[in-house]
Amino acid sequence: MADTLVIVESPAKAKTIGKYLGSKYIVKASMGHVRDLPKSQMGVDVTNKFEPKYITIRGKGDILKSLKDSVKKVKKVYLAADPDREGEAIAWHLAQYLNLDLSQPLRVVFNEITKDAIKDAFKHPRHINMDLVNAQQARRILDRLVGYNISPILWKKVRKGLSAGRVQSVTVKMINDREKEINAFEPEEYWTITNAMLSAGKAFEARFHGYGEEKAEIKSEAEVNEILERIKDQPYVVQKVLKRERKRNPAAPFITSSLQQEAARKLNFRTAKTMMVAQQLYEGIDLGKEGTVGLITYMRTDSTRISQTAQEEAKTYILEQFGQEYIITEQRPQSKKEKENAQDAHEAIRPTSVMRTPDELKEFLSRDQLKLYRLIWERFLASQMASAVLDTMTVDIKVNGIFFRATGSKVKFPGFMKVYVESTDDGGKEEDSFLPPIEEGQTLEVQNIEPKQHFTQPPPRYTEARLVKTLEENGIGRPSTYAPTLETIQKRGYVALEEKRFVPTELGQIVISLIEEFFPEILDIEFTSQMESNLDKVEEGMSEWAKILDHFYGDFAKRIEVAEEQMQEIEIKDEVSDEICELCGKHLVYKMGRYGKFLACSGFPDCRNTKPIVKDVGVKCPTCETGQIVERKSKKSRVFFGCNNYPECEWISWDKPIPRNCPKCNSMMVEKKRKKQGVSNTCTACDYQEEVDS
Repeated sequence: MADTLVIVESPAKAKTIGKYLGSKYIVKASMGHVRDLPKSQMGVDVTNKFEPKYITIRGKGDILKSLKDSVKKVKKVYLAADPDREGEAIAWHLAQYLNLDLSQPLRVVFNEITKDAIKDAFKHPRHINMDLVNAQQARRILDRLVGYNISPILWKKVRKGLSAGRVQSVTVKMINDREKEINAFEPEEYWTITNAMLSAGKAFEARFHGYGEEKAEIKSEAEVNEILERIKDQPYVVQKVLKRERKRNPAAPFITSSLQQEAARKLNFRTAKTMMVAQQLYEGIDLGKEGTVGLITYMRTDSTRISQTAQEEAKTYILEQFGQEYIITEQRPQSKKEKENAQDAHEAIRPTSVMRTPDELKEFLSRDQLKLYRLIWERFLASQMASAVLDTMTVDIKVNGIFFRATGSKVKFPGFMKVYVESTDDGGKEEDSFLPPIEEGQTLEVQNIEPKQHFTQPPPRYTEARLVKTLEENGIGRPSTYAPTLETIQKRGYVALEEKRFVPTELGQIVISLIEEFFPEILDIEFTSQMESNLDKVEEGMSEWAKILDHFYGDFAKRIEVAEEQMQEIEIKDEVSDEICELCGKHLVYKMGRYGKFLACSGFPDCRNTKPIVKDVGVKCPTCETGQIVERKSKKSRVFFGCNNYPECEWISWDKPIPRNCPKCNSMMVEKKRKKQGVSNTCTACDYQEEVDS
């Protein structure tokens, strides 16, 4: 008969843990938080040290009754929620509601859900850490003070249903500011001159470098013509050849933010999806005969630390699969972030056993689970492997006082690159660019000189990956807040995703301008970052949470009074289109949703007709020949192309048709985008293909 109750957050976690603990334990799930601040009121007594008023969450009645009944039947209760602030708070709320004795060591934490980790954790239960609880409580109350004071003002002055969050407002401001930068950007002209050259019969490229060894830019066509005139019929003599050996270290194992960024770049996963799939891998997957096993360590962490056991296991695997030369032999310098987290109780995100290779788990994982597991597994394994060694070569070529430069590199020893190479925000990656043998004093043959005009580009709009990286760099929010923040600002209609990049809406710009005028500290990046640091000090037991809130609330309360009196009402008028509603005859207006603009009837709420805005790509439908191909969006917001005669004509394509036919067979051509090969125009009927400058 069971004499111990263990409470975790989710049924999946309960199932995995229950298997390891055996029949003497009952494992039940609380289904996340059981108590919270009420939705109908502030729930915080600002006159009494910000005392929170907690109530049980609606819909949790049956779960709480079941847990209370179970507590009466057992001798011991352990609270095994996740090992972070949120998990500590869940454990404390459960202890409060179930009247558990807080003087007892009730709390059990583990970084991975494996047999050894679980058994070891239950041998060392601890007391609930009130510093962690208070840090979570302070954050929750701070967000409530901001949201429940500013939001009602926005409802009165702008539109019902709006909200203002501490982290979400700063995030929207960053997106707005980037849009302002883009709109204010004035492109500047510049030119490049690329020479196709030969050495020992082998081709390579050299680019204009400058008028001496210092790098210079070409600003105009007149300057290009001067250079071309100056180098015409002149000998190209190799001035200097510099050969170096360069080491390249692998990226550190994943923390939450780097996992979110790399999953966006490599797998095209949204931030929320990455966290959902990672949660599944952490809580446990049924591996057939082996049963349910947690495949990765806890996925909310900003530590890159790896346990000694995991390092030794990786070393064994690398030795067996790759050989002695692929094992790390030198001590790598730690980054500032790693040093700060050296004492962190959490590890980086890694596989619970590197011996469980992605290929071995194929049959047990969904497609998305396998993709993310492979990413985590490869990144961790690479982080434990020897550095890559590259041979680099820089060649300076002088022609009548003008310098051209050629650079090349080749992999001498792949090291970690045999397993994994980190992506970059612009999708580029390092590739070999071999140079033929070249000697100093050598005269080179020129095959072709190509001058090209370019214009500087504005800063790019934020992708999810780039935005998460920027939030992290500025110390805004914490790993667990990024995904919900990005979801919230879209749901509220403050920003939209267009071609996977964030665009501010008119509503978002208006709301942020009002908050900026009346609550400037809420949007101040330094202020927000400092507040995160203060909350961290609460977690470390170095600050009192009520004092931090008190320091913030004094000035904030005065600003609330001023805003209520002085903020002007703003009416947001919808832009009227030329299209007429086919249901009621009124004009359709442009609306902004979380996935961009759409058309809706101006007669709302009496008429709820909506239509997508379709873009004509200028190509006739190849099936019905009467319709036009238009751009559409799937339910998951993926762009595809279809006939505007749908549903009568069902022609569709994921690739964009281009407005000219194949020169070889006269069939439809489409634009194909591939990560490695780039963009090409490809015939849908024959093998004709042409590369396109992306």
